[in-house]
Amino acid sequence: MTDWYRLGENQHVIESGERAFHYGDGLFETIAIRDSEPRLWDHHIDRLLAGCKRLGLDIPRSPALRRRLEVGIRESDHNTDFCTAKIIVTAGSSQRGYGRSMPTQAAIYLGLYPGVPLKPQAYNNGVATIMCETRLAVGSPVAGLKTLNRIEQVLTRSECLATGAFEGLTYDADDRLICGTMSNVFIVKNNAVRTPSLERCGVAGTMRRHVIETLGGEGRDVDVTDLNEDDLAAADEVFISNSQIGVVPVHRCGGYKWVIGNTTREVMALLAKNGVNECRV
Repeated sequence: MTDWYRLGENQHVIESGERAFHYGDGLFETIAIRDSEPRLWDHHIDRLLAGCKRLGLDIPRSPALRRRLEVGIRESDHNTDFCTAKIIVTAGSSQRGYGRSMPTQAAIYLGLYPGVPLKPQAYNNGVATIMCETRLAVGSPVAGLKTLNRIEQVLTRSECLATGAFEGLTYDADDRLICGTMSNVFIVKNNAVRTPSLERCGVAGTMRRHVIETLGGEGRDVDVTDLNEDDLAAADEVFISNSQIGVVPVHRCGGYKWVIGNTTREVMALLAKNGVNECRV
């Protein structure tokens, strides 16, 4: 069961003219709520504001959004020690047709879902992934952002469900490793941590940013660069990240296998010290 609000009021019906429904015209953020507080709030807001600027959407300032979320958390029947919030920002309703004026006053929806924690085995033993056949299109004008247009992720995630894999990794149309269907990917080679560039496509996850900044605070730079299948095959360790699960080791992707090594464990330990308790193993 999900609680939905719009402008602080319970919302049960979406208007038929809503541009999110017709064109996917909007953005969203999925935020981990831990101990009744939104985790990585500033990271989520930074990405949301960047996306709204790119799409020409006017939204309230961060404190107003935070207050709306806090009201939803207080009123929710879910266990807010561990749940998930979703903020959807859309271009609202308009006359039929692709075009609209810019900037447009945004409509804001807030949903709260029950949390579903991963089993400890995933953090201790790692997860199995597949390499998805669906390729991501390159050259997107909204690369890195989390828009409502998620058809590529729907297709790739469906490949995972068909095989029972925890996650699927994706290449773009030019054979570059990009990300997972719901996560970002990191590889470790000779203790150096690398992650794919997302300048052409993909979503720049908030947990990805947290990993990069946390390691940077320890004097360890993450190399953000173009990666391909050869880099994946040659990796010593692989792990994935997203806002809900933190960091999880990967022990297999198709025919490739990796150990869960010291660097991955060190990253998880650092995150556990910096607000991501799921990584405390």
